[in-house]
Formats: sequence, C-alpha cells, structure tokens
Amino acid sequence: MNIKKGDTVKLLTGDKKDRKKTGKVLEVSPKEGKVIVEGINMVSKHAKPKKAGDPSGIIKAESAVYACKVQVICPKCKKPTRIGHKIYADGKKDRMCKKCGETF
Repeated sequence: MNIKKGDTVKLLTGDKKDRKKTGKVLEVSPKEGKVIVEGINMVSKHAKPKKAGDPSGIIKAESAVYACKVQVICPKCKKPTRIGHKIYADGKKDRMCKKCGETF
C-alpha cells in the first residue's frame, strides 16, 4: 500500500458532497486495503454513555474508504499524483511523485 498515515489525499469517487474533497489520513488498514481520512465519509453512530461523563446521542465519526479511491497529493507540486518508487545504490527506497519527480 502506497498511502501512509499523515499523507494528504484527495477522494476521487463518491457522491457530490464528498467527491474531490481533500483530507489527512488518520489510519491505514493494509489488510483490508482501506484508509480513514479526516472529514471524509462521515457516518452517524448512536451511542449510550458507558460511564459518567461520556458523550451520548448521535455522534459523527469518519468511516473507512478503499485506498484505491483516494490519491496522494504531492507536497511540492500540490497535485494529486500516483506514487512511484526510487531505489538508491545503498538499497534505500523512497516514494516519489510521478508528475514532478520529487521524493517524499
């Protein structure tokens, strides 16, 4: 999986309210192939308070999105891009932008 926690991504698909939104990746689940993005795919959860002081009622939370439906935004050129890999002589591997060639 080319997406890591902390990356800024753009949603490529979905309904009109979510499509083309950007957000920061909060959590990555490589086993399922999903990511949780801040402010995207909001769902309502009905919750009872577990103990005194806990929130109750309808709580908004982010839900998982398939990783193939988001694209990483390059920090240098600020465009959504595919991820390439650059392998150095010492064996170190970096992620790179396919549009501008910058590593990140």
